[in-house]
Amino acid sequence: MTLQEYDYVRESPSKLAASCLLLALTMKNLGGWTPTLEYYSGYCSKDLHPLVKRLNFLLTYQPCDKLKAVRNKYSHRVFFEVAKVTPMDMLQLEERLRRC
Repeated sequence: MTLQEYDYVRESPSKLAASCLLLALTMKNLGGWTPTLEYYSGYCSKDLHPLVKRLNFLLTYQPCDKLKAVRNKYSHRVFFEVAKVTPMDMLQLEERLRRC
């Protein structure tokens, strides 16, 4: 979804990928950012928090209703219907991010 948003162009692909992973781990309650993830990604958890919050906001508030291709694609069962996953409440997300 970030491919359709100009606001994410300035983010490095590695930081964007790491933030997406942290958001997914947090949303699914699969643990936090481990030392191994920090070592291989080069990012500590606190560096990713602002971008994780922006990504969750992007999932919560769809800015353009015309661009539906990505959402439709990832709503299919082949992709495990990940586009249908409910975004986290921002307060709950902040609480979980403080713990990791």
